[in-house]
This record gives sequence, structure tokens and C-alpha cells, in this order.
Amino acid sequence: MITLSDIRAAHERIKPHIHRTPVLTSTVLNTLSSGNLYFKCENFQKVAAFKARGAFNTVYSLSDSEAANGVATHSSGNHAAALALAARTRGITAYIVMPEDAPEIKKNSVRRYGGIITFCEPTLAARESTLADVIRRTGTVEAHPYNDVRVITGQATATVELLEDVPDLDIVIAPVGGGGLMSGTALAATYLKPNIRIIGAEPELAGDAAISFRENRIAPPMPPLSIADGLRSALGTLTFPIIKEHVDEIVTVSEESIIIAMRQIWEVMKIIVEPSCAVPFAAVMEGKIDVRGKNVGVILTGGNVDLERLPWQK
Repeated sequence: MITLSDIRAAHERIKPHIHRTPVLTSTVLNTLSSGNLYFKCENFQKVAAFKARGAFNTVYSLSDSEAANGVATHSSGNHAAALALAARTRGITAYIVMPEDAPEIKKNSVRRYGGIITFCEPTLAARESTLADVIRRTGTVEAHPYNDVRVITGQATATVELLEDVPDLDIVIAPVGGGGLMSGTALAATYLKPNIRIIGAEPELAGDAAISFRENRIAPPMPPLSIADGLRSALGTLTFPIIKEHVDEIVTVSEESIIIAMRQIWEVMKIIVEPSCAVPFAAVMEGKIDVRGKNVGVILTGGNVDLERLPWQK
């Protein structure tokens, strides 16, 4: 059980190492959506992603003996970079398993922060088996990208800040991949504002969380076809029960809507977001979530984009 005290303790633990990211608004996007949208800009976070919160909480929760051989994880990029940075900050080694098709910018980020990369095929099974081999070989501690209490608790701190800055929210929306952010968001929002509506958003081509939510089981991941590479993971055994209990709804959006939403945020707000980050706003603009007249918190999760492969470029 993750309590509000746990989340607040994590917030204090990671404060020296992360940014308190701004909440931005846009009159243009409010007009287009007919709601009042408050964007929590985790694309301005360390490593340009919310993942820094969970990674730093995990690394700095370890005892010296636990941390001695380093940490290891599998990730398509943002958690990998975050864990590499957190490990370097503490002076330990990070071993990272990455799918071969991960965006080049994310591979470069991991290398920049000193992470030792092992590549694998772009499937969840390959990621998990390769990580198991790395852990056996190195004796490291696993820092799972989402199915870890320390990670979930760290990710929850983004919503704590959002509700401190905008306490009168009616709805909070976050993207869903493995569920670390979504479950952390749900817990923090439930503790701090019990009547708030909590909604997850994911691509139709990676819609396993919506299936899981509807059928009350953890559905397997779909083929890695969605442009939103950060949302291709299946829910975890820790994240699914939290989401099932505290999230009100999970909606899915098309690839075309993700690209349009991403471009609108770039062009209107003048900030860089990656495809996974644009999914909640895409759900709003597709009409999957009724935000008319509502105050809506939207967590912008990251801004790591390969500028040579923008989705609207032919």
C-alpha cells in the first residue's frame, strides 16, 4: 500500500535532484477544446521526462549495500536515461536494456549519462529476458520502469505539484503505458482531491490497458506499431490493481490524432513534446473526454524527439 505519507517522503527525497516543472496554459487550446487545460510540463524535467522522478526515488531509496553493484532496467528510452542520470548522480553504474528500434535521441541520452546499453529485439519478452541475463551477470538491483513501488511513488509527485499549483481541477489525464505514471497519478489525485475524475489515455495500436480495464485482467502488449513508443508496455501486477481501483476511465486514440495533437502543441505552445506525451491532448481533441467548462490537468510526459524523423515529415 502506497500512502500519501510515502508520496510526500518521496517528494522530499527527490527534490534536490529534479526540477519543479511549470504548469502552462493556452488560450488557443482552451478555445479549441472548450475547457480550461492546465499542462504539467514534465517535458521540462531532468532528461526531458517525468521518468526522472521515479528513477531518482528508486536509486536514492537503496541502501549502500543494495546500490553497490549498480542498477539495471529495460526501457525504450526515457526511464533508461533517467536511471542512468540518477545512478551517475549517486556514483553507481546503470545497466540498460533497450529495444533496437528505440529512437536515436533516447539511445544518445542514455550514453550521455553513462548508462551501459545492451540491445534486444523490440518485444516485451525480449526486453525482460535480456534484463534477467544482465542482472544474473552483474548482480545489480532491478529498477523496473513501472512495476515497482518506488517508481510509482516517485511518479506520483508530479500530480502532487500539479494540484498544489491548480487545486480546483475537475479532471486529471495521463497517458498509460506500463502504468507507473497512471497509478501514481491516480493515488496522488485520490488522496489530495477525492472527487476528481481520473482518466488514462493510450493509442488504439497499444490499447492493452483499455482492454485490461474493461475485462478486469492484464491483457498482453500489442505489437510495437504505435508511434507512441513510450506507451507500448503492458500493465504490471502492481500498477493494474491501483488503476482498476482509482482510475475512472481509459480511452484510446488514433495514430493520426496523436500526430495532430503533437503538432498543435508544438505550433501553439511553442514547446517540444514527443508522441507519447501528446496522447492525452489527442483524447481531448478527439472528443473522447468531455472537458467542456471543466478545469483539466494534462500531464505532458516528455520531450525527447528525433528531429530527423518527425511524424509529419514525409
